[in-house]
Amino acid sequence: MPAPTAPPETAGAAVPAGRAPARPRPAARRRAAALFLLLPALVALGVFFVLPLLDIVMRSFTDPEPGAGNYLSLFTDGYTLRVLGRTLLVALIVTVAGVLLAYPYAYMMTLASPTTRAVMVTVVLVPFWTSMLARNFAWMVLMQDGGVVQGLLSLVGLNGVRLLGTTTGVAVSMIQVLLPFMVLPMYSVMQQIDRRLLLAGQSLGASRLSSFRKVYLPLSLPGIVSGASLVFVLALGFYVTPALLGSPQGALIAQVIAVRTRELLDFGGAGALGVFILVVTLISLGVSRRLAGSGAASGAAHVMAGGGGR
Repeated sequence: MPAPTAPPETAGAAVPAGRAPARPRPAARRRAAALFLLLPALVALGVFFVLPLLDIVMRSFTDPEPGAGNYLSLFTDGYTLRVLGRTLLVALIVTVAGVLLAYPYAYMMTLASPTTRAVMVTVVLVPFWTSMLARNFAWMVLMQDGGVVQGLLSLVGLNGVRLLGTTTGVAVSMIQVLLPFMVLPMYSVMQQIDRRLLLAGQSLGASRLSSFRKVYLPLSLPGIVSGASLVFVLALGFYVTPALLGSPQGALIAQVIAVRTRELLDFGGAGALGVFILVVTLISLGVSRRLAGSGAASGAAHVMAGGGGR
């Protein structure tokens, strides 16, 4: 008579004597461990960002008296309206000019040899290794009356053009300072695009320009949107460059906030301006997120349509 065998479900359940069976780690314990690792960063964020931000918002509604008077003055006071409009216009000009300058540069970085690409990346990173004050003082020397910029402009018949102390000079310097923040996001996206997609489009009868416009440009749109949103947000709150190269008559929001807090002690009005910048920043980030997603989807749709047509 054959010996009885253990049931299949219990055959593999035997464990060595004296050793408890292993139990899977609960998911709640893993989440608690992850939260514990994030706790220092969350505490620092709350202490150094959330609490000061809440204090600014409270002061904007309570100083000098409770109510929304500080916010109403943003849209009723003529001087504040001009400052807000000037700041938004300068930020928009800097962003558009940065896109026009950074896109060809980032595109050439994807085509260059490794050695040339390393040199181009170094050129982009050099401003990060230079002091902000040093760069702005260099622009002051270049833009001063009788300086290099005026000498170059006079060679092409533009005599007496003054840039130092003007909004145009501030915008030119801001473009140079913020250009790396535009190039790097573009390049990070462009280097991931398969250039064989352009060849595939051309093999289907599209011209090089049409293939670039319908395939490569939509796929690179997330990099454009990321760089543009980053530069636009930074330009909204830029202080050093407008303070050194601009003038009180052409002040931007950051300069007005500094004057209200240091000289006028108008913490409520300064807080309202700060909250306005924060709201515009959140709106621009939300719009850029939607544009980046729609651009990537459009590029993928063009690629799929081309593949289906073949």
